[in-house]
Amino acid sequence: MLVPVAFFGVFFAWPVAAIVTRGLKIDGVWRFGRIADVLGQSDIRHVLWFTTWQALASTALTLLVALPAAYVFARLDFPGKQVLRAVVTVPFVLPTVVVGTAFLALVGRGGLLDELWGVRLDTTVWAILLAHVFFNYAVVVRTVGGLWAQLDPRQEEAARMLGASPLGAWRKVTLPALAPAVAAAALMVFLFTFTSFGVVQILGGPTFSTLEVEIYRQTSEIFDLSTAAVLTIVQFVAVGAILAVHAWTVRRRESALRLVAPEVTARRPRGTGQWALLGGVLATVAVLLVLPLAVLVRRSLDGGFGYYRALGDADGGTFLVAPIESVVNSLQYAVAATAIALVIGGLAAAALARRDAGRLVRGFDALLMLPLGVSAVTVGFGFLIALDRPPLDLRQSWILVPLAQALVGAPFVVRTMLPVLRAVDERLREAAAVLGASPWRVWREVDLPLVRRALLIAAGFAFAVSLGEFGATVFIARPDNPTLPVAVARLLSRPGDLNYGQAMALSTILMVVCAVALLVLERLRTDRTGEF
Repeated sequence: MLVPVAFFGVFFAWPVAAIVTRGLKIDGVWRFGRIADVLGQSDIRHVLWFTTWQALASTALTLLVALPAAYVFARLDFPGKQVLRAVVTVPFVLPTVVVGTAFLALVGRGGLLDELWGVRLDTTVWAILLAHVFFNYAVVVRTVGGLWAQLDPRQEEAARMLGASPLGAWRKVTLPALAPAVAAAALMVFLFTFTSFGVVQILGGPTFSTLEVEIYRQTSEIFDLSTAAVLTIVQFVAVGAILAVHAWTVRRRESALRLVAPEVTARRPRGTGQWALLGGVLATVAVLLVLPLAVLVRRSLDGGFGYYRALGDADGGTFLVAPIESVVNSLQYAVAATAIALVIGGLAAAALARRDAGRLVRGFDALLMLPLGVSAVTVGFGFLIALDRPPLDLRQSWILVPLAQALVGAPFVVRTMLPVLRAVDERLREAAAVLGASPWRVWREVDLPLVRRALLIAAGFAFAVSLGEFGATVFIARPDNPTLPVAVARLLSRPGDLNYGQAMALSTILMVVCAVALLVLERLRTDRTGEF
């Protein structure tokens, strides 16, 4: 456990503390009154209001659109169900930069809506809300649908036999059982949208700004570390509260229900209502999820493959190297980040899975989730401030990017491997130890064969997440070694059809790589419940 604690302490807690200290400690004196001063500014209050409002609206809209699909995947059996499940999950593993770019191609200047009806939504809040629904649709479908598929349908059938209407039976029997899963999914959607960066950065423009975008603006454009530090503290407190409530809902979901195998609950659609619901879900997936990605690919192919060929040319301005080199850079960084995340996350999962783990060790489990919610912009900028002197002067080192990406990938490794490690019979380890096996050999001979598939899944998630990390790498990626998301953002920031088309082409490449990684994960999954 010492290695994971040291890793998160040095590469997460220290950089975050460094930027907060730099912002609130002025002339050697702590200025906590600065918090009230910043929160009293009208423009900052507007940012806080918009961050909270759009997160609530995005969460409500996502639940409204995705809950019918959760029922379809849980209770209906139809041809192509597994393929459709993979299609639904693709948006979740896409980098937020790609999501923003896809919707820009759909609702922005020269987009599909602009071409057909002269309508542009990229400067309205609707573009942000729809992009958030696109990104988080799978969270609701697979979290709620995964539990729904395992609820015994005979309980609801018994209520109907006792005289309850279909709606009444669902409201009194199924809905209370689903409530913890719905709450958990809603909290995760709220967390992702509350800390949204790439989507709002691309679609919000100068009009709309979340806390994450404002922290980026205060640090990189205005250089007001004091205001950025206050906003970081506010976001940190909010994320901590969300994660605490989410952990409580997860515990309720795990302990309150008796579940059955999902294979026995799904049936062929019966009646006009179920067929209509299936058709509606298919239409929603086609319009909301497939159409933006299809438009993205189409825009990247305007005029043939010219934009793809242009990626091989360096302009000497924004890019010191050809944009296509960002593909190789991203793959190399992602491989290194995945290796780091597997080591750190694997060691942490092994420690947390021990039956004699103390309360302090179990508390570290919740802290592992903080990098997913704390401002990645703060972490990236904190890297530049904290890791700038020996023995950890890493500002010019290539390893800085994989380290930042591994911070986000490690929690996915822990969440994937921990349930499998806890399921390993402790008596197998004890028997191996009695026969003289060392702790390392016990792990190699007993644990590894049982968790090998989970390890591969964890590696796939860490790779996909690392590949699309944007908030931290936008600060620390060197101009001669940009990552794919950073290259896309730089191209979108420049005027001209060529830059716009190249951004679409790079986004398409990134989308294809992430989709392939997801399809591999779907084949490796250890269960078919539909949950992540």
